[in-house]
Amino acid sequence: MTAAENENHGGEDTSLGIYNDDGAIRSDFLSAISEAIENGDADTLKADLSNLHQSEVGDLLEALDVDDRRRLVVLMGEDFDFTALTEVDEAIRLDIVEQLPNAQIAQAVQELDSDDAVYILEDLDPEDQDEILAQLPFTERIRLRRSLDYPEESAGRRMQTEFVAVPPFWTVGQTIDYMREDKNLPESFHQVFVVDPTFRLVGAVDLDRILRSQRSVRIEDVMHETRHAIPATMDQEEAAQEFEQYDLLTAAVVDENDRLVGVLTIDDVVDVIQEEAEEDLLRMGGVGDEELSDTVLTTSRLRVPWLMVNLVMAFLAASVIGLFDATIEEIVALAILMPIVAGMGGNAASQTMTVTVRALAARDLDIYNAGRIIRREMGVGIINGGLFAVLIGIVAGTWFSSPDLGGVIAAAMLINLFVAALAGILLPLVLHKFGADPAVASPVFVTTTTDVVGFFAFLGLATWWFGLG
Repeated sequence: MTAAENENHGGEDTSLGIYNDDGAIRSDFLSAISEAIENGDADTLKADLSNLHQSEVGDLLEALDVDDRRRLVVLMGEDFDFTALTEVDEAIRLDIVEQLPNAQIAQAVQELDSDDAVYILEDLDPEDQDEILAQLPFTERIRLRRSLDYPEESAGRRMQTEFVAVPPFWTVGQTIDYMREDKNLPESFHQVFVVDPTFRLVGAVDLDRILRSQRSVRIEDVMHETRHAIPATMDQEEAAQEFEQYDLLTAAVVDENDRLVGVLTIDDVVDVIQEEAEEDLLRMGGVGDEELSDTVLTTSRLRVPWLMVNLVMAFLAASVIGLFDATIEEIVALAILMPIVAGMGGNAASQTMTVTVRALAARDLDIYNAGRIIRREMGVGIINGGLFAVLIGIVAGTWFSSPDLGGVIAAAMLINLFVAALAGILLPLVLHKFGADPAVASPVFVTTTTDVVGFFAFLGLATWWFGLG
């Protein structure tokens, strides 16, 4: 059924958009696609999906159940845009790719930009990678293999190996003719790179500068130095920070000998920024690289390690409470109020820790401003601690008709919120200094610190003040 027939028969008109007001796939569109898959109606699928952006196809794949997404790819055949696989979770991408013969994958990656091809190939087993690469033309095979040889999450893995490079002695006219005639150039680009005979990067020329120059002008007279060339081994997060700091749209990628090997583009960097932000958020929650498409067993396996660490730390906090069991037996109200002190300290520490971890990731926090930020957090801890100490002191004293108990919990609150502010910034800084990922380790240790200090301060002060020791 064609798109026109769809319109006449009440089918899906993708020009209306496939999303509802909440940003989810429209239920009627999803139902129509599922029905076409069930009926094996490849023509309808091709008509409905032909005008969708790769990200929209990716969202559709994630919305379909496992069997339907596999069948959709098979029914689409050569018309399926493999670029859509770069828009889905790794588990979904692997599930789809593993169902396809390597010959079909090899044919598909030849139609992709090199960065997208690498994105799909890097998750496959080495044996499958070798078999697929062996079926590609020699030049393309070498380019993809070189990218795959760079470390994971490096600029070399993210770069596109299709670019435009010319010698400095060419004229603007020669360069324009070359860009018009060469069929192997990338479909879109913003800069022409200038290289010497050994392919060492000399400079770059923006396309607007070329268009505004006379044909007889030499390239070396209109080029500018590429001051922000990115080493292929640089971590992708550091490369993204270069783009952010210098407002780059593209950047040359060079090897250890300063030879041009690829180009990073802003669309890939936006993906990196999003991935890194999600990664930091997930790690702070102790869930690692978990994705929504992961199975129950995979999700459980990813969460267990840090839950186990949390359990050990919880026993540490419980042992502090055990030191004051006699005090709690005498004053039962302490058991009621203990969670308030620990909970407030944990929340205050989480606020400071979140800001600190993000600042470290963005390189906004360094040796030059660390002292000032630490002093600021200490001030915040004292102010907030004093404010909530007065509030909880009045409430607790009134609740249990004991001004002394109100004073004890007020003092404990002040101490714990001050310690929480210090722990929230110092622990991530120390972990970062010793090479540990503060986003992963900080939450557990910061929470344990505030629990231990909160319990010890509250119960210790109560024991001393009421003479129960």
